[in-house]
Amino acid sequence: MTTSTLERSLNILEYLSRFPEGRSLAAVAAALQLPASACHRLLTELVRCNYVKQERDYGDYALTTKLAAVGLSYLSNAGIVDIAQPLIDRAAQLSGELARLAVVDGERLTFVAKAQGARGGLRYDPDMGLDVRLSCSAAGHAWLATLPDAQALAIVERQGLGRPEDFGPRAPTSLRAVKKYLADARERGFSVIVDVFAPGMAAMAAAVQREGEAAQGVITLAGPLLRLTEARMLELGPMLVEVAHELALSSSASPMMGKTRRAS
Repeated sequence: MTTSTLERSLNILEYLSRFPEGRSLAAVAAALQLPASACHRLLTELVRCNYVKQERDYGDYALTTKLAAVGLSYLSNAGIVDIAQPLIDRAAQLSGELARLAVVDGERLTFVAKAQGARGGLRYDPDMGLDVRLSCSAAGHAWLATLPDAQALAIVERQGLGRPEDFGPRAPTSLRAVKKYLADARERGFSVIVDVFAPGMAAMAAAVQREGEAAQGVITLAGPLLRLTEARMLELGPMLVEVAHELALSSSASPMMGKTRRAS
């Protein structure tokens, strides 16, 4: 199937989002398997529309802030951050760890809000706005656990399993291993991972879901395993589930999260 000009342009934007320092024309073309001439035309058009800038003549290409501004405007008008932030702040304060909200968009989970509860020492604070690797994250496990296994594993298969070298030593490398994490999350009521997303890191998550409806998102807690031990996560579980439940009940005011389909 021929890739459209729009799809190629979006691929360029997604690729450049991983390199704030910019990338050369040759690097972009090689990474996306585009002819250099076609890649140059697309980049020139993106520069004209102010989504991309060229650092100097014949220099590297990098994103402008326009794309981020569009996303932030959408989140602001959707109202979800205003609704969720007090609850995320409370989870961060009670746990002393990083609390984040990820929202479901089709088959994707994207982090849109956060609060840092750690007052000192090690702080875990990964990039925001990134799609979640479902097989290797507490957020992914918590959301997928709300779905039937066949549907959940099909989504994981389409996204792809995380490679062990890119994640922690206990990252699942098979659909069977992912299924076990989902079963544990359902039984517990929230997901727990240790040394999965990154070595020495732990995380947990609870689904934001109204009764009889599909999950709208997840709230997560994450931090260094030295503090956020498995026993500590089990203690924090009821609090996190309560916060997620409160957000589910209040999120009907947000156009982004208020429109959910019935759970299948």
